[in-house]
Amino acid sequence: MSLGYAEKLSFIEDVGNVGMTEYFDPPHVLQDKIERLAVMIQKSKHLVVFTGAGISTSCGIPDFRGPKGIWTLQREGKALPEASLPFHRATPSMTHMALVELEKAGFLKFTISQNIDGLHLRSGIPREKLAELHGDSFMELCPSCGIEYMRDFEIETIGLKETARRCSKVGCGARLRDTVLDWEDALPPKEMNPAERHCKMADVVLCLGTSLQITPACNLPLKSLKGGGKIVIVNLQKTPKDKKATMLIHGLVDKVIAGVMEFLSLRIPPFIRIDLLQTIFTQALSLDKKYVNWTLTVASVHGSRAPLPFIKSVEVSFSECQNMKATVLHKQPLQLKRRTVKNANPFNVKLKLNFSDGCKCSSAEIKIPVDFKISSHVFKDDKDSILQNLRESAIVDPHCGQAAVIEKKVIMVPKSEIMVHAIVTNIVKFDRNCGDLSNGSLKRKCVGFNGIIPSRKRSNGRKPRVLNGR
Repeated sequence: MSLGYAEKLSFIEDVGNVGMTEYFDPPHVLQDKIERLAVMIQKSKHLVVFTGAGISTSCGIPDFRGPKGIWTLQREGKALPEASLPFHRATPSMTHMALVELEKAGFLKFTISQNIDGLHLRSGIPREKLAELHGDSFMELCPSCGIEYMRDFEIETIGLKETARRCSKVGCGARLRDTVLDWEDALPPKEMNPAERHCKMADVVLCLGTSLQITPACNLPLKSLKGGGKIVIVNLQKTPKDKKATMLIHGLVDKVIAGVMEFLSLRIPPFIRIDLLQTIFTQALSLDKKYVNWTLTVASVHGSRAPLPFIKSVEVSFSECQNMKATVLHKQPLQLKRRTVKNANPFNVKLKLNFSDGCKCSSAEIKIPVDFKISSHVFKDDKDSILQNLRESAIVDPHCGQAAVIEKKVIMVPKSEIMVHAIVTNIVKFDRNCGDLSNGSLKRKCVGFNGIIPSRKRSNGRKPRVLNGR
C-alpha cells in the first residue's frame, strides 16, 4: 500500500490481530500440496480466486498484519523505512501474471481482491472478471454515468470523495469520485454482488495471501460450501477460516503458484507496462504576420491538470534547424515556446523523455515533425494492434523504451495538433524454474518496485469500527 493511502485512512484503534506467527510447510509437504492444488484446479469447473495483501508483498508493497506489516509495526511503535520507489510504479508479481494465464486458459472464472493497489487490472485481468472490494487507488468513477477511469497516478483522495477531474463523456461532465473505501464505507454492490454470485457457483475458491479477518469480505469464500465447493487457503499465517478449508498451504504465494503452473505446463507471461502521454503542438501567426509563435506541450492523456508521474524531465533538441537552441524541461507543465520564420522548412523536434524512478529504462526518444501546415486529417489506427505490436517487440528486444503513435487529432481553433504516444516503460520476466520449491525468495528478472512505506501520522478519527478493512 502507499503512504498516501495509509495517511488518508481514518484512525481506528482496533485493526484486528496483527503480527501473527508465520508457518512454513516442509519442502516435501509443500510439494505434495502444490500438486494436489494443481489437480484441483485442473478438474475445477468454476475456479474463483480471492486475494489479499500477501500476493503483493513480492512487489515491494508491505502487508498489514505480517511480522513487518503496517499495522504490526505501528502497534509496536516502530518506525517504518522510507519508500524507495513510488507506489504508482509497482509492477505485478509472478502470482498476478500467473492468474492472467489461468484466466486465458479457461481455468479461472473470477477474481475477488481486497487490495487497492490496482495490480490485477494492470496485469491484464479483464475488468468484467474482477471485483475490487475495497476499491482501487488508481481508479476514478463517474457517479452519474458509471464510467471508470484508470489512471497512471494515485488518486489524491479516499473515502469515495470528489476529485479534481470531471467525466469526459459528452453530455455528462459530472465530478468524478475516488473508489477506495475508508473504514466505515460499505462495500459497493457493483463489486460485492458479482463476487457473491461467483462464490456461490464456485467448486474451488483459492484464497491467496489473505488473513481472512475483515468482514464482510472474509465470508465470501464460505458461500461456496453450500454448493459443495472447496476452499484452499495459501497463507503464511493462520486464519479464522482455516477449519472450513479443504487444504491449508503454508508457503510463499509466488512459490506455490509457480509450482502449480509448472505442474499444469502453463507459462507465466511477462509483464509489459505501456504508459501514454500526449504532445500538443499549437501555433499562431505573430501580429506582423512574419513569424509563427508555437508551443509544444508534453502532457498527461488524463487531462491538462493531471500529473505525468513517469516523466522526470524532457531534453529538447532540433534536427535540420541548427539555429534553434536545445533546452531541458524540468517543471510540469512541460512546455516549450519558440518563434519561427513564416514558411520555414519542415524540421523535427527531438524529445528525450527521462523517466522517473521505478521505470526499467532511464529514457526514451520520440520525434515530433513540424511543418506548420496542419491538415484536418485525423489519424486513428487500430490502437489495440499497435499496443500488441509494442508488447511483442518488447518481449523480443527487452531493452524497454519502444514507442509508437496511437492517435493523432487536429483542433483548428486554436490551430493545434495532438498526438498520443504509447511507450514501453517496464518489462518484467518471470522464471518459474528458478529453483526448488522450498520456502525461499523467488528470483525475479527486472525487478521493479522494492519500496516500503513510511508510517502514517495518527490523528483523531471516528469511533473505531472495523467493517471493510484493509
